[in-house]
Amino acid sequence: MIRNWYQKLCANIEQAVVGKHEEVKAVVATLLSGGHVLLEDVPGTGKTTLARALAKSLGLEFRRVQFTPDLLPSDLTGVYIYLNGAFEFRPGPLFAGLLLADELNRATPKTQSALLEAMQEGQVTLEGQTHPLPRPFLVIATQNPIEQEGTYRLPEAQLDRFTARIKLGYPAEEDERVMLRRMRQKSPLEELEPVTDAAEVLQAQRLVRQVRVDATLEDYLLAIVAATRQAEGVVLGASPRAALALERFAQALAALEGRDYLIPDDIKTAALPVLAHRLILSYEARLEGQSAEGVLANIVQRIPVPVES
Repeated sequence: MIRNWYQKLCANIEQAVVGKHEEVKAVVATLLSGGHVLLEDVPGTGKTTLARALAKSLGLEFRRVQFTPDLLPSDLTGVYIYLNGAFEFRPGPLFAGLLLADELNRATPKTQSALLEAMQEGQVTLEGQTHPLPRPFLVIATQNPIEQEGTYRLPEAQLDRFTARIKLGYPAEEDERVMLRRMRQKSPLEELEPVTDAAEVLQAQRLVRQVRVDATLEDYLLAIVAATRQAEGVVLGASPRAALALERFAQALAALEGRDYLIPDDIKTAALPVLAHRLILSYEARLEGQSAEGVLANIVQRIPVPVES
């Protein structure tokens, strides 16, 4: 069921986003795992287009917020206003099915932290009142890894809330040629229609939780997570939240492939987008040119893969 649903969704998104099949798959897997996405790449690579195409294809309300140093937490969460003798809550852009937090690292830490409760609990608390967010709820945040002037580095607690970090990269020459031809008259985004709805997304999320995880694969997953905490040059390894995110993301990948059981390749594929942004390397390791992605690749290569008995 999920595979057919995903193929229909992916075909619709790829009318506007050309040549990024694996990246689209990773974003959809994050959605089905109940998490949130950090898109990290240089400007102009299609981050906003991907977010808008996904929202349109899912039939979700889409809101985009440009994060700047003067943005306040209330600009996201909403405010209470006094009207007709009573205080009335006016919800902010967080109350949408898909929120694009553009250039998240340009906002102050106080404003960045306004996302924490929303991302973790699916709710906003103001003046002692709790307001549930729509379901499904997906945050796609972007940041530019090149230009760091005037930015505030995302703290570890914030990074750990993102299930996956995905880099789009530049398209292949032929894909870019296709993009030019499609965009010559008008943007394909204008013609995108929903191919599913919130109810089907929630049903798919429930089915993902039912993907079977063998005990040997549990051991394999936990061995990878434990190795990140012991690896040379790593100051901070993957958290227990990261282990849970890794399993759920891998379950989503299995479901998108039409399987109701996990295989080692699902975990290996999930490891990089789910764990790399959570690893903090020592100053010496970074000075030597090491990267979190390289450390993680060595760990995955070194951990023995379980085989069927």
